[in-house]
Amino acid sequence: VLVALIFSAVDVWGEDEDGVTEENCSKNCRIVLVENVPGELSFNPNTSTHLPLTMGLNHLLDQAKLSVEIVSPYWGQYLFQRLLSLKSRGVRLKIVSDQPNSIELKNAEVHYINVTALTRGRLLSSFWVVDRKHVYIGSAGMNWKALSKLKELGVIVFDCSCLALDLHRIFSFYWQLQYRDYIPSIWSKRVTAVFSRDKPLQFRLNNTDASAYVSTSPELFCPKGRSRDLDAIRHVIREAKRFIYISVTDYLPLVNRSFRGSPIIRYWSPIDEMLREAAVLREVKVRLLISLWTRTHPLTINFMTSMQALCTGLPVCSIEVVRKERFYRDKEQMGGFQHRINENKFMVTDNAVYIGNLDWVGSQLAFNAGAGLVIQESENQQEGQDSIVEQLTTAFERDWFSPYTISLLPGSTTLQENILKKSAYTPTHLLITYAAS
Repeated sequence: VLVALIFSAVDVWGEDEDGVTEENCSKNCRIVLVENVPGELSFNPNTSTHLPLTMGLNHLLDQAKLSVEIVSPYWGQYLFQRLLSLKSRGVRLKIVSDQPNSIELKNAEVHYINVTALTRGRLLSSFWVVDRKHVYIGSAGMNWKALSKLKELGVIVFDCSCLALDLHRIFSFYWQLQYRDYIPSIWSKRVTAVFSRDKPLQFRLNNTDASAYVSTSPELFCPKGRSRDLDAIRHVIREAKRFIYISVTDYLPLVNRSFRGSPIIRYWSPIDEMLREAAVLREVKVRLLISLWTRTHPLTINFMTSMQALCTGLPVCSIEVVRKERFYRDKEQMGGFQHRINENKFMVTDNAVYIGNLDWVGSQLAFNAGAGLVIQESENQQEGQDSIVEQLTTAFERDWFSPYTISLLPGSTTLQENILKKSAYTPTHLLITYAAS
């Protein structure tokens, strides 16, 4: 009777894992950087190019023999017809979405989760698990804009059932949340973390030694052992020794809440304070590449200017901010769509990478569902090896020095006025509070 009561108390079970375990999963893996660069953008021909995103995803579908599991916040016909054809090959397609009325998904096996009811946020996770051995994770959703008109970046990891098992457990957790409006109190082992920040996967990646783990947001979606995205980001920043390069659409250390119908904004310091500490106290070079578009919060520039001001008079302190504003073209000129926005969501340091689904905005990391991948390379990495750190550093520097970026200059009041005119977040009657986290 006691056993029966214990089993009946488990709210989320997870799914069968086809005999793959932490002990027998494959640990000799290959990683490829995939990117969507809109055709209108022209980079220096001497800079390196990476596998086009759609080509990489189609290659994953060619590899599929048993199953394809996908979580995506956006859907469209651009790739979906190819996904539906998997059934004729005997490949099972399973999708998690938060769009119950999506026309594109009407013929697929879909579980819908109401993240708003669970966390007051949205589902922004974007990853694939193919045959429990190949994975994709990155910034792109599965709509036509992400796969053609937006600048997106992610990675595909081949023959890596260890990472696939861990991402599958996140997928399995999402899958079991259909029709739920509460967070489980008891978790099955099949949705708990296999690897974490404190216990990363030790494996071979592109013939080099590396460690890795998967993280998630928000904290309510983190079962036993799972690292939060916030903790993963802070860990990578803390371990950096020479440089920290960050490319995100939005950076804003604030959390927006509502109390009795009134908006309350709280300062959210965990990432912001670590970047300042890295630059000022540890003399690590910090570069932030952010986008300037209609939804840029006016206070973003204030925080960026404040961060740069910390280095005034300090010869070894380096904080640089660049706006990638010319990826955006006015809505009126593009038939109501926002095109060519830099949607990258990654960080690269001298020894690690973090590739995620969420922007570095307090409200996103506190409420929205997302996932991230941390890869740390060994210290004895030899120059010239197929290093994901080197690849991502090269991609960042190509964007940083491209003609589409403009440096943020202190006291740029004209810039702030322009943002206030364009912004969808013009502040009125806001109460701002300050807290440590």
